[in-house]
Amino acid sequence: MKRIVLFCMVLLSGYANAQLTNITISKGIDNPTRIAVDDFSGPKLAEDIPAIIRNDLNFSGQFESIDPNQLITHPRSESEISYRDFKAIKAEYLLIGSVTEQGGRYTASYELFDVVQQKRVFIKMSVDGAESQLRDMAHRISDKVYETITGIRGIFSTKIIYVEAFSKPNKSRLMLSDVDGARSRVLFESKQPIMSPVWSPDGTRVAYVSFETDRPAIYVQTLSTGRKEQITNFKGLNGAPAWSPDGQKLAMVLSKDDNPEIYTVDLATRAFTRITNQFAIDTEPSWTIDGTGIFFTSDRGVKPQIYKVTLATGVTERVTFDGDYNARGRVSPDGKSLVMVNKRPGGSYQIAAQDLKTGNLRILTETNYDESPTIAPNGAMLMYATSVGGKGILGAVSLDARTKVRLPSKLGDVREPAWSPFF
Repeated sequence: MKRIVLFCMVLLSGYANAQLTNITISKGIDNPTRIAVDDFSGPKLAEDIPAIIRNDLNFSGQFESIDPNQLITHPRSESEISYRDFKAIKAEYLLIGSVTEQGGRYTASYELFDVVQQKRVFIKMSVDGAESQLRDMAHRISDKVYETITGIRGIFSTKIIYVEAFSKPNKSRLMLSDVDGARSRVLFESKQPIMSPVWSPDGTRVAYVSFETDRPAIYVQTLSTGRKEQITNFKGLNGAPAWSPDGQKLAMVLSKDDNPEIYTVDLATRAFTRITNQFAIDTEPSWTIDGTGIFFTSDRGVKPQIYKVTLATGVTERVTFDGDYNARGRVSPDGKSLVMVNKRPGGSYQIAAQDLKTGNLRILTETNYDESPTIAPNGAMLMYATSVGGKGILGAVSLDARTKVRLPSKLGDVREPAWSPFF
């Protein structure tokens, strides 16, 4: 019982009131691609599309957008481009565009040029939407530019959910925002703690833990309607929900049979299946990419480590060995890496990634108390909660550890980010 109480206290610690603000690039790759994003011609807009594109590309760490004040010329078409002017400011790519409005609909047209090779990268493309969708339009342009240059699908149109909490008055909120923290809105608010939010694989629902019934229970909420459904109401622990890859089941930790164990529930039939059966605490389940197994954290070896159970056979194997603490395992979209919270003897809690084939572990973060890693759907970056200067913020890091980003909060601490799938 003492272990269970301690487990709950760790999950509940550290919440305060928060809102995400400007992104800070604390570390990027050694030679980021320099891109000039010129201001778009057209009417004055409620959102600055080029500025959003610059921030998106900077967020990836792989690009350095050039200050528009440094641009010598401002071409509006290919015929007006003087590549010499852009080579002079060491630009490698140039993005130009325009916006038109008709009947309350906006169309943003854009072209990308390779400054080094002095040629157009792709023919003029366009995105459109209402005034309320200007940021979405900008993110879609960023995605196209990023994918064209890097060959990796962009994640700027994805979303994040996270938890913020207030002490005066005492309440918690489940928040949804753009991946850069903009356009945050409340999905659910409670006077009791909210924990462990996770996205469904299709991005239409979220699962989370709420204490609104005075004990932890797992809920599923549909984003389009706000309708929520209580999935568990057992005595003891009801926590750490994780969606199966097909979205038909949830894995979770329950202590309804006295000891915290891993269970799954079929969301259509509400049939629960017990997956682990051991005297230790088993928690924090995460499905394998193909849905045939579940990674989970257990102290069955005295100290917390990550194990994997094969669902068809029940065979369980230990996965992590480097460090005296490994927890909260999450599999990369390609199934090759396992991201986790790692602690080595005498060290601090940091985010690490382990190659599942070789077992090699690499430390990705450098702060003091890092937790709750969540991986971008393109596998290039992950987001996590951390503490800097005694204040909780969200951080992001590339899986090669070459890029590090901070999303500071304006008013306090934020916790437990979850990165959406592609929509």
